[in-house]
Amino acid sequence: MSGKSAAPEKAAPEKLELDLSDVDHRVGQLVGGGQLYDPCSSSDVRRWVMAMDYPNPLHWDEQFARASRFGEITAPQSIAVALDFGHGAQQACVGYIPGSHLIFGGEEWWFYGVPVRVGDKLFQERRFHDYKVVETKFAGPTMFSRGDTVHTNQRGALVARERSTAIRYLASEAEKRGMYENQLGAVKHWTNPELLAVEKVRHAWLLSNREGVSPHFADVRVGDTLPRRVIGPHSIASFTTEYRAFLFNIWGTSHWTAPPGVEDPWINQDPGWVDGFGFDEEGARIDPRLRDGLYVGPSRGHIDADKASEVGMARAYGYGATMGAWCTDYLAYWAGHDGMVRHTKANFRGPAFEGDVTYFDAEIVDRQADSAWGVPLVQVKLKLTNQDGGVLVDCTAEIELPVR
Repeated sequence: MSGKSAAPEKAAPEKLELDLSDVDHRVGQLVGGGQLYDPCSSSDVRRWVMAMDYPNPLHWDEQFARASRFGEITAPQSIAVALDFGHGAQQACVGYIPGSHLIFGGEEWWFYGVPVRVGDKLFQERRFHDYKVVETKFAGPTMFSRGDTVHTNQRGALVARERSTAIRYLASEAEKRGMYENQLGAVKHWTNPELLAVEKVRHAWLLSNREGVSPHFADVRVGDTLPRRVIGPHSIASFTTEYRAFLFNIWGTSHWTAPPGVEDPWINQDPGWVDGFGFDEEGARIDPRLRDGLYVGPSRGHIDADKASEVGMARAYGYGATMGAWCTDYLAYWAGHDGMVRHTKANFRGPAFEGDVTYFDAEIVDRQADSAWGVPLVQVKLKLTNQDGGVLVDCTAEIELPVR
């Protein structure tokens, strides 16, 4: 035997886990949330399309709208998320997970041919659908949770259904790993020639279907491409404008509701946000900024680079619900006044960061003369990328077009 003592064994690194003790029993349950007090106004519609950079005159130009077959300002299909609470993710962020934060993972929408008009009011039924936990480079153990919302109007008509995917993770682990800190360089500085090139693409898209003329189903072919769109450069100003267009963010616009007969329906409980990202519900009775969300609360990182780094996002960044709305607006603009987006499924691959632009490119990949909707549909593959080709969104959509 040698006189040397054996080296002590290294302790295995502690395995990180999400505390899901307050989540499991809520799967499949109806949940509560916020309800807007007021019906949709023409100013709400105009504010929304302004924030989405969607200058379809049907939604803001009174004279144009009156001369159209609608006869008045009509909201875009995307406004359903703006008339909801919590950016449409309330039903997917259920249960207390200590030390957590949330970003959006995707949205799926079904639309039923009932337009939202000025004076309409939407009501929501919400259900926490399911979740899974996977290991990610971004934050280690990461929950992908899904929730469903049914949107009806004041007449009980079904307007839309939504399935939202929320990504919940340990903020401290994401901050430690710094995935985006390692990937991103400095905020891009755009030269005047570069900005002019971006504006040229944007303007060409605005002119591509300003009159709302719908392509006929018989005239569309697989392989056809849609006009390219661009939004940006994104900035703290544009992110703030987007946030303020969601009506629940305006002081005093909403109240809490709960589904009848559900014990502990998860209305406004603490999801476990890290310090500096939570609400002060009691203090907000006097100072509404304390539950504003942007000044104080979970959305601070969208406009504050230091706060963004605390939750692993490196710099100011945009909203998942905004990217979903961008997709619907882009497709609806091409479909025109007699067409309609029936279904979209968008997977969010990365955020729109401060200083970047977002390009839209889409192609017709299928035609369905006899669809499950009972109307002719074309299927479109849509991709959103930044100026470096990085993918932000992959989207598949079905669009109804008129027949001759």
